[in-house]
Amino acid sequence: MKYILQVFSGSWKTTNYRPEEIIQAIGRIASRIPVEKVIIGWSTDPSVYRETGRFLHESGIQMLLWLPVFAENGEISRQDEALDLFGNNIPLPAGNEGAGFRFGCFSSRNNIQTVKDNFEQYFSGCGFDGVFLDRIRSQSFASGVSGVLSCGCERCRKTFGNRGVDTGAVRELYERTGDSFFDVSSFPMNGAFRLKEPLAQRFFEAKGEIIAEAVHEITRFFQDRGMAVGLDLFAPAVSRFAGQNYSLIAKSTDFIKPMLYRRTDAPAGIGYEYSMLLRHLPGAEGWNPLPEDKALLETQLEAAGEVPCAVYPGIEINYDEQVVRTDAEYITESLAAIRDRGYEGAVLCWDVMRAPEEHIRAIQEIAAD
Repeated sequence: MKYILQVFSGSWKTTNYRPEEIIQAIGRIASRIPVEKVIIGWSTDPSVYRETGRFLHESGIQMLLWLPVFAENGEISRQDEALDLFGNNIPLPAGNEGAGFRFGCFSSRNNIQTVKDNFEQYFSGCGFDGVFLDRIRSQSFASGVSGVLSCGCERCRKTFGNRGVDTGAVRELYERTGDSFFDVSSFPMNGAFRLKEPLAQRFFEAKGEIIAEAVHEITRFFQDRGMAVGLDLFAPAVSRFAGQNYSLIAKSTDFIKPMLYRRTDAPAGIGYEYSMLLRHLPGAEGWNPLPEDKALLETQLEAAGEVPCAVYPGIEINYDEQVVRTDAEYITESLAAIRDRGYEGAVLCWDVMRAPEEHIRAIQEIAAD
């Protein structure tokens, strides 16, 4: 398999690592496994990318900019904030007090243009071969029901209306039915749930369409510049409420990275996201428990392959006692399953700079097998 490494160089105004630290870490890993690309971002310090990029290109490795889309940008640009269908600001997920999970409106022309402008201002001269688009979704149940019943700003009311969805009627339906709004008649592991209320179902379908169209526009912006584009997606089972419809959003991209995070106790972790759904919808019917661990992985690998582009499943290889309790056995199990499914490769997430040596050794053993 081929491998893509992910390096979090820091948020907009911080730089986590010096270029020489990144180069040393990537060089150590690339000498042991076949590295095809490195996703790195999104600190605005250009020296990080220019020096790292020279090393990567000399090594035959592509460098992709890790770039947030519908969140994070408010730290350096004006961001039109997302509202829920009641016109309220959406709360941040518990335990994530930073502005990073403050999402913007996904139908805002300003927010779409901001992504392009940020690239031009901070990164266009840094030698990137492509971009990796993150935060291409709405909030999830990590922000409660308010998170998924979004966006309800004036722009989005009009945008949904143009697709035959009256968001005022959606709000009234939820006010009248409560948790039953989310009663489901089917919940396949590819995430294509079927809600019993047709209006509720159509709301989430339309949200996926609106987000996909915005992502397509941003993708074209970069592809017109000869750059590759990858997308960061929730695991299929938990993707649709956040507006990520795999069959729509992946149509124009070069590859996707499904976040098959089974050990992440934070937003984007499969179990975490589903537990948030169950916590906030105690009265909703039809939501059965997810399959256990390895069986869950197999269902997500099967579902993720149903797209018209390359797929590099992502697994967490960094470790944190509170958030991501990975170990070498977990990494071996995950990569073996990806390999056995015939995928081209995998993304080693989400910061290889924080991966313990025993994790790298486990990857090396799989690569040599």
